Amino acid sequence: MTDIKGIQVVEEPAAPFATSARSGEKYRTAQGFTAIRDGQKPRAGDVAPGTSLTGKPRWLKALPATGERYAEIRRNVHAHRLATVCEEAKCPNIGECWNAGTATLMLMGAVCTRACRFCAVDTGNPHGWLDVAEPANVAESVALMGLNYIVLTSVNRDDLPDGGASHFAACVRAIRERSPSTAVEALTPDFQGVLRDVETVVDSGLQVFAQNQETVRRLTHVVRDARAGYDQTLAVLSHAKRHRPEVLTKSSLMLGLGETDEEILAAMDDLRAANVDLLTLGQYLRPTQNHLPVSRFVTPPQFDGYRQAALERGFRECVAGPLVRSSYRAERALAGNNAGLSEKT
Repeated sequence: MTDIKGIQVVEEPAAPFATSARSGEKYRTAQGFTAIRDGQKPRAGDVAPGTSLTGKPRWLKALPATGERYAEIRRNVHAHRLATVCEEAKCPNIGECWNAGTATLMLMGAVCTRACRFCAVDTGNPHGWLDVAEPANVAESVALMGLNYIVLTSVNRDDLPDGGASHFAACVRAIRERSPSTAVEALTPDFQGVLRDVETVVDSGLQVFAQNQETVRRLTHVVRDARAGYDQTLAVLSHAKRHRPEVLTKSSLMLGLGETDEEILAAMDDLRAANVDLLTLGQYLRPTQNHLPVSRFVTPPQFDGYRQAALERGFRECVAGPLVRSSYRAERALAGNNAGLSEKT
């Protein structure tokens, strides 16, 4: 452990996403810059432990990951030392998605330049660092895993001149060249609202362009980093659809942060006004005590009601449920059955 400006800094191993730092602790990455583990430092005046909702209702308990296809993909991932968001984020849906040949990869490193208060991704300033071999490596990873559908996401990279748009697009093109039958969804940063950077990604050959609204208008300044914005996300999604009408656009809302039903419906209306095609709704779960508390656990029947309201507003599909995440069963987004959740009830 070393000291920078009086702050103890943990020295990190070189493995992707690996860290021995505790939550909220500053550490030095293998690339030489510092970051904060889980993205949030303890704050004076924060909600004290125990004042948030505790325990989980039965409907938030996921089944263990099993299955032949899951095991095959897992073997390939570990044998080739690949990093997937599915494993790193301990996603409860990993078995279901991998058995369906769908996975999510994170681009441009594991350190985000922003610090949204719902998100446990590490935060810092990478100072322009990029892995130039990543497009080729990601394309090879997708081929090795034998995926039918890949979701690419990334940290925000406000330290890059184009927010990483050209690098993101290069990864999409490499996948399409190596695995032309694999559909690609890009869940991107907002690129600070610079529309030419949005166009760079939308023009790369993807099938779905996604940018998450995350929460309702009133809570945006509390939940998201100050550099994000409710209207900025709407502008990005609207422009993506105008620029490439054939590309599906998608967004997501977390529920359980203190929003009202009226605010949820208003957010749906705003997204439809931006011509967003697909919507996902899921339960917010507090990653650490340094993050925002959960205000309520939304029940499965409530999610069903929100989904119906979304469909009535003209979304081509709304995938809604307690364990739904942005990329949950993304390959079934247009199946018309809540990505298979309707078949389980």
